[in-house]
Amino acid sequence: MRVMAQMTMVMNLDKCIGCHTCSVTCKQAWTNRSGMEYVWFNNVETRPGIGYPRTYEDQERWRGGWELTRRGRLKLKAGGRFSKLVSIFSNPVLPEISDYYEPWTYDYDTLISAPQGEHTPVARPMSLITGDNMAITWSANWDDNLGGAGETMQQDPILATMSKRVEAEFSQSFMFYLPRICEHCINPACVASCPSGAMYKREEDGIVLVDQDQCRGWRMCVTGCPYKKVYFNHKTGKAEKCTMCYPRLEVGQPTVCSETCVGRLRYLGLVLYDADKALAAAATPDEKDLLEAQRSIFLDPHDPEVVAAARRDGIADDWIEAAQNSPCWDLISRYEVALPLHPEYRTLPMVWYVPPLSPVVDVVTDSGNDGEDAPTLFHAIDKLRIPVEYLAGLFSAGDPGPVEQSLQRLAAMRAHMRNVNLGLEQDPLIAESVGMDGATIEAMYELLAIAKYEDRYVIPTAHAETARELEMLGLDELDSGCSLDHDGGPGMGGPRFGSSSGKPLRATVENFHILQERQTSDGMEEPRSRVNLLTWDGKGTPPGMFPDREDAPHEHPHDAPPGAPDPDGLTPPPGPGPDEGPDAGPDPGPSSLPEGGPRP
Repeated sequence: MRVMAQMTMVMNLDKCIGCHTCSVTCKQAWTNRSGMEYVWFNNVETRPGIGYPRTYEDQERWRGGWELTRRGRLKLKAGGRFSKLVSIFSNPVLPEISDYYEPWTYDYDTLISAPQGEHTPVARPMSLITGDNMAITWSANWDDNLGGAGETMQQDPILATMSKRVEAEFSQSFMFYLPRICEHCINPACVASCPSGAMYKREEDGIVLVDQDQCRGWRMCVTGCPYKKVYFNHKTGKAEKCTMCYPRLEVGQPTVCSETCVGRLRYLGLVLYDADKALAAAATPDEKDLLEAQRSIFLDPHDPEVVAAARRDGIADDWIEAAQNSPCWDLISRYEVALPLHPEYRTLPMVWYVPPLSPVVDVVTDSGNDGEDAPTLFHAIDKLRIPVEYLAGLFSAGDPGPVEQSLQRLAAMRAHMRNVNLGLEQDPLIAESVGMDGATIEAMYELLAIAKYEDRYVIPTAHAETARELEMLGLDELDSGCSLDHDGGPGMGGPRFGSSSGKPLRATVENFHILQERQTSDGMEEPRSRVNLLTWDGKGTPPGMFPDREDAPHEHPHDAPPGAPDPDGLTPPPGPGPDEGPDAGPDPGPSSLPEGGPRP
């Protein structure tokens, strides 16, 4: 067992009102800049619908995620190393700007500077990419609230697997909102697709990020991500994605989308999982078994053996306590009402959803029946195959069983809490029919309906002291050498690389590049000094500003006279000073100093 921690999000879709506040605030915080106009780390889709980018769920076209080989091993759907090497300079499977939308602005200057005339001036839409006038034909949420569904619904990949009757009746019977962010998967295909190794998954909390210095813009990650939540910044030539607001999480604050959510539908918390079982879970042969396979790798944070293993693997006690109080653990593994988005992609996604019961309740209520009566709701869930089949296509690889179980537990909660609020006699069969008891149902109700801020967001702060220890370890190795550098060890017993090119220097603005030069120096002398003009006061000629004269003896700043200040900001070099040596006078001592005066 190898215990790891994963920051997880759960969204209760029954509470999403489609206001797009999360999308707007995320846009303002992260992607409100040049080259990112079309990028939405968080977007809210209306379902049924084709999503953003268009038909991103059609993996036969976009080749995202993983698939099993004949030997039962995982392989990227877009191809292995050889196929990526062949197509590395021309990736053939990429969404075009038309699959997203061409971002635009308006010629507002016309409204201000237009001369007086007979007609009111018009601000025409202009492309933010080309700067030319354009006709607006699509946007990130063009089909919001089923707008234009008659034209686009047939492109929905999930509806394509359902009957024509269902497709024809869907818009009259079912609609819900689906907020989407990066899934921060346990087995991310985008990380495995990156040729330059720029994408990585943080070990401490599982957040998937892009190293902007390492990224070379191959865009294989865009193809590899089956959720199409990796975007290409055409200004910088780098890939960018949702960061799960890790600077906020590190100080115990929720993500921007969670903080500003009007419906309070998001939950954030830690989940502990067994990393040794993750690969086997992702390689489960039957797609319909992937949901339970992923649930099986999650560890009970209350189990003493799990707690001991977590401490052994370096997880701090306050993080273990946060995992024990995590709302995500309760919704995923304790109540089993949350489901992952498209587990058939085999990435083991870690943003889960509580499926919406409201469409079923609306149908029951519109038919004149009691929308909070448990038997009526159970019967409706069994008979209304349209929403159940569609939700199964989203959350359980087409298996209606987990969706039915989740909806039935939500229906039992509604019926049970109605009896509680009205003071009616409680029917124990309601809870027993879904494998729960009254106390568990009431605890689930408190979490889903009336949970407070601190109950919805259980976020442990990052341990800065751990990073400090690693930093100090690096400084110690700079002074004392690597602990593996001994005879027969990996260090081969030789001197450290660059040890002959000068004494250790402190990393400052002025000598930052010197540290790089000295590692490649062929001689014993140190490289020439450099001058940072931003910190130069304009007086005098600091060493290193001009090349050394060939006819003048070479003087290095570290060969300065004794007592001279060190241009690198270090302490003065050792040597006798004016008050040291055999001719120095006796130390007057603290008692002989004039009061308030400086020491000589």
